[in-house]
This record gives sequence, structure tokens and C-alpha cells, in this order.
Amino acid sequence: MTTNVVFGLLRVAILVAALKAANGEIADYTVAAANTYVWIGQGLLGFILLWGTNELAERVRSGDVVVDLYRPWNLQGALLAEDVGRGGYAFLTRLAPPMVFGMLLFPFQFPATAVQWPLFLVSALIALVISFGFRFLIDISSFWLIDNRGLYGFWNVSSGLLCGLTVPISFFPEWAREVLWLTPFPAVLQAPIDVFLGHGDPVKLLLLQAFWAVVILAIGHLTLQRAVRKVVVQGG
Repeated sequence: MTTNVVFGLLRVAILVAALKAANGEIADYTVAAANTYVWIGQGLLGFILLWGTNELAERVRSGDVVVDLYRPWNLQGALLAEDVGRGGYAFLTRLAPPMVFGMLLFPFQFPATAVQWPLFLVSALIALVISFGFRFLIDISSFWLIDNRGLYGFWNVSSGLLCGLTVPISFFPEWAREVLWLTPFPAVLQAPIDVFLGHGDPVKLLLLQAFWAVVILAIGHLTLQRAVRKVVVQGG
């Protein structure tokens, strides 16, 4: 949490400096909106666990995943349930504190209507599911790659930019914005922030997120079924 706050301060300084140089507004972001974007983003980062732990991939590498596959459960469903439980704890320890910090010490753009608060929570939960779906696909790539650390590192480097963590997606050129919103990446981080700020239609954003959640989970399910048709443990 402390690290999140420190990086949040650095991001606020850079964004506010850019906004001041642009006469106080870029795209649909004012200074207050930029502060809100940063502190919600810093909180969501730990809540959705964008960069993951690569734990499942390591279990595939070591062969320990065979124990998981023997258990009478659906591996993807079990890990998703575990991640939602982790998210519940992270909501209290990682999401709420940076938001409260930003609300108390910086100009903050609160939702214009009360309904945006519960919609934001629903959006954040769907974002957690989509983030899990991405992390699950990266982890089970180890069934083919054996060592997926290259793919994992590429995701860590690129996801922040694609999901709207580095800068708001509305800062991008128009053609880049249109292309990105055709992908699931903005649904992971930018969409919940837009719901909170009132940027765009919240219902459309939630439906878009729900669509990508179903698609990503379905791809993960099919990929896992393909991966476990024949499992060979190294060394035995």
C-alpha cells in the first residue's frame, strides 16, 4: 500500500504538470479528474492484481500441477474463486486506502450521482474477473512453453499502457483509442475508472466488460481442456 501511494504521488505530479502546461485540461480530464484517475488506478492495481504471481506457471514447470488436476474440481473455477476471495481482502487493504488518501489530500472528482458508486463496485469486480482470465491464460501457456517468463515479462511491460494505467486512454490519438476499445484491455482498468468519473455511458461500459469477461473465461476454459488432453511430467 505504501509503495502504491508513493508511485501515486509521482504519477500525480507528472499528470498535473502536463495538465497545467495544457491550460488545465486534456481530453476530458481536469486536474481533479486526473487525481481521481491516479488514485483509483493505484487502488485497482492491487485489487485486480494486474501483474499476477505466475504461481500456476511455476507449478506447471515443476510438475506439481498434476496434483491440482487430480482433484475433483474445475481448476479454472477453483482458482477464480480463490482470486475473488483475495480481491475481497485487497479491497480493504489495497483499493480503499489509496482512494481515501486521494480524497483527503487532493482535488477529487466524486461521482455526480449516487448510483455511480455501486456501478463502480460492479465494474471493479468484473475487471477482477477479466484480469484473472488474462493471468490464467499466461500461466497455462507453460503447458507448451515450459518456461513462460518471457511472456509474463512482456505482459508486465505492455499491460499498463494497454489497460490505461500509464496514461488515460483518452490521451491517445483517436485511431489508437478506437483500436484499443475493440480489445479487452481497457475493460481491465480504464472502464471502472470511467464508470466512477462518469466518462461515457456506464451501462455500455458494464456490458462491454461483461462480454469480455465471458469471452476471456471461455478461451481459458477451452485452452485448459486442450492443455490437459495429455500431460507429461518432466523427469517421469
